Amino acid sequence: MAVDAAEPDLTRRRSSRSARTTSSANPIRSPTESQSQTRLDPSSSNATSSSYSYDGGTGSSYRLGSSIATAEASVSTRTSLSSLRNSLPENTHIYDISEIRTATNNFLAKRFSSSSAPSWRCPLRGKEVVVFQRKLRRPIQDSDLREKLSVIYRSHHMCIIKLLGACISGEYIYLAYDFMPGGNLADCLRNKRNPNFTVLSTWMSRMQIATDLASGLDYIHNNAGLKINLVHKYVKSSSVIVTEPSFNAKICHFGTAELCGETVIEAKLVKARGDDEIVEVVSPESSPPKNLNLTRSSSGTMQFEGVKGYMAPEFRGLATQKTDVYAFGVVILELLSGEEPVKYRYDKEKGNHVRTFVVESARLAVKGDGGEEAEIEGRLRRWVDRRLKDSFPVGVAEKLTRIALNCVEDDPNKRPSMSRVAGKISKLYLDSRKWADTFRVPTDFTSSFAPR
Repeated sequence: MAVDAAEPDLTRRRSSRSARTTSSANPIRSPTESQSQTRLDPSSSNATSSSYSYDGGTGSSYRLGSSIATAEASVSTRTSLSSLRNSLPENTHIYDISEIRTATNNFLAKRFSSSSAPSWRCPLRGKEVVVFQRKLRRPIQDSDLREKLSVIYRSHHMCIIKLLGACISGEYIYLAYDFMPGGNLADCLRNKRNPNFTVLSTWMSRMQIATDLASGLDYIHNNAGLKINLVHKYVKSSSVIVTEPSFNAKICHFGTAELCGETVIEAKLVKARGDDEIVEVVSPESSPPKNLNLTRSSSGTMQFEGVKGYMAPEFRGLATQKTDVYAFGVVILELLSGEEPVKYRYDKEKGNHVRTFVVESARLAVKGDGGEEAEIEGRLRRWVDRRLKDSFPVGVAEKLTRIALNCVEDDPNKRPSMSRVAGKISKLYLDSRKWADTFRVPTDFTSSFAPR
């Protein structure tokens, strides 16, 4: 009892010594002095609110008021956002042609891919890049180049390969993209050396690619250019890089069409000098893209041909978001079936080759002559890539096929927007994940090979 009676006095003595030490070492006044000084000095900026608040109890403690805490939090937030922004590669790179020549060994280095556009994998300003050489379709000023590069360069999405910079030399533009290890989707689906093998042997790996591709293209159409409607134009399976081991998809060549002058297109073609000779008159704002070929139709006019199998029916050199949606639908059908967009099959009875399209085969599988649900399921199972070994949710596969067929409608006005498509495919991905969790191989068992 004597000890208990002495404890409050001991506490008071310790508190008194602590208060004297604090007052001598710390210029902060007591709460009473602070409040009285605030009331006496009306010109003070703290006249309306106290800078510190007092927390009563056995010990004296001070804490920052809400106004100061909010101000410091705001400063901390601005600082963190500023440091994050400075860490992002926002400065546009316009390379000198000498840098490109040095990096590519004067363009004699080994080509990176067998595509029509020459490309080289090389180090450039301390980064591993892939440089593509493309032909300019119309002259571009340095100011316009910097403006377009700034819009494309500030676009950040995990499903889009970053454009690091560009260089103009004569009639060519050199585009440096961040190197991304992996293989393109076309090679992953169709192995020429071993047609029965594919790295995309599971349903979830293909759903992951479909989800990433839809998300990336939705970003390009609706968010990358802010108030500008950007178009990709090069949507095809060979322009999608698949990374391991997660099988994420990344879109290549974003910004190429915009920088090469292939997005503002209206080529005026007139017939002159007789019935057999065609003179092409191109408007000064545009010119036909590089991968388009002019062919003569039965009406005597000139038509554009794009990449076979991915070209929308209305495409005449005018790349729009609707043509991107059409090409996206073809890629999804290609992903589901494993087949090329256009395939030639030899007909023994007729003795010639018959051309088949993946769009037509998909329509026969899902729509066909109608029939009961079991008949549609049977046709769909025969159409989907057999290397999946018939292990996929049929309902999800049918819905995804119908979404892709909506994207390849002949009438562009009937095609959905990429934002709507991306939302639907995201939901199908979640449904596929539930299916995969349900049919997962059990691992919580043991086995013994000992004799019984």
